[in-house]
Amino acid sequence: MATTEASAAAKFNKPDLIPIPQPPDYHPTTATVEPSHDGLHFWQFMIAGSIAGSVEHMAMFPIDTIKTRMQILGSCPIKSAGLRPALQSILKTDGFSGLYRGIGAMGLGAGPAHAVYFSVYEMCKESFTKRVGEFYAPAAHAAAGVFATVASDAVFTPMDMVKQRLQLGSGSPYKGVFDCVRVVLREEGFKAFYASYRTTILMNAPFTAVHFATYEAAKRGLSGLVVGGVSDEKLVVHATAGAAAGALAAAVTTPLDVVKTQLQCQGVCGCDRYANGSIRDVLRTIVRKDGYRGLFRGWMPRMLFHAPAAAICWSTYEAGKSFFQEVNSDDRSRT
Repeated sequence: MATTEASAAAKFNKPDLIPIPQPPDYHPTTATVEPSHDGLHFWQFMIAGSIAGSVEHMAMFPIDTIKTRMQILGSCPIKSAGLRPALQSILKTDGFSGLYRGIGAMGLGAGPAHAVYFSVYEMCKESFTKRVGEFYAPAAHAAAGVFATVASDAVFTPMDMVKQRLQLGSGSPYKGVFDCVRVVLREEGFKAFYASYRTTILMNAPFTAVHFATYEAAKRGLSGLVVGGVSDEKLVVHATAGAAAGALAAAVTTPLDVVKTQLQCQGVCGCDRYANGSIRDVLRTIVRKDGYRGLFRGWMPRMLFHAPAAAICWSTYEAGKSFFQEVNSDDRSRT
C-alpha cells in the first residue's frame, strides 16, 4: 500500500506543475476603476463642485440681495437704483437679517446645481478638447460651459425663483422657503418655478461661455509665472483668474439678468406682471419705465458679487480637486 502511494505521488510530482517562484516585488493586483478625467472620478467632481458652489453663494449672499432689490421696477420699498440707497433701505426696513432673507433656498439649490455644473463641464471639456485639439481649446471650454449651465439651471432655477421672492424683504408675502413653494404651487402652478428658465439660459449661456473661456486662458497664462510654485501661489492664480472671469462675464450679461429678475418676481410686492412672459415684452417695459439705463440696474453689485464669488468658487473647487487627486494617487500607490 505504501509503495502504491509513493508511486502515485511520484507520478504527479512533475516539474511543470511546481509553482514558479515570484519576484520579491511581485504584488497581485485587482481590477480598479480608473479616474475618468484629470485624475478624478465623476462623483469627486460633483462633491468638489457642490462644496465650491455652496461656499461661493453663502459668502456673497448679501451682495446678491442688494442686486435683486435694485433690479425690481416699481417695487417696495426701494425706488432708487443706487447701491448705497439700496443698502440703506434694506437695513432700515428689514435690518441686518434682511440681507440674508432667502438664504435657505440658496442653500437647498446651490449644492446640487453646482455638482451638476462642474461635473458636466469637466466631462464636456475633456470630450470637446480631444475632438478639436488644443488650438481650439478656448472654444471647447466655452461650449462645455454652455452645456454645463443648461443642465445646472434646470436644477437651480426653481430655488432661485424662491430665493429672489424672499429677497424682496418684509414686503414679500411669504414666511419662508416652504411657505413660498406651497403658495406658488397653489396660486400660480408648477410652471411659475420655470418662468425665467428660458431667460436664465439665454443669460447664462454667454455668461458661462465667457466665464470658462476667460478662466482657463487666465489660469494658463498666470500658471506660467508660478510653474512648480507652492500651493499658496497656485491658490492666488485660481482666485485671480476666477475674479477676472466672473467680472467680465457679469458685465456682459447684466441686461438679461435684469429681465430674469423681473420674471421671477412678477406680481410680488408691487412688481409688474407680464401677460406672456416674453423677453421682448419685459425689455420694452424696462426701457419704457426706466430708459436704457434700466437694463443695467444692479450692474455694480452684480460685478461686486461675481468677481469675488468666482474667485472663492474656483479656488475652493481647485482645492477640492487637488485633495481628491492626492487621495486617488495614494490609493493607486498602495495597490
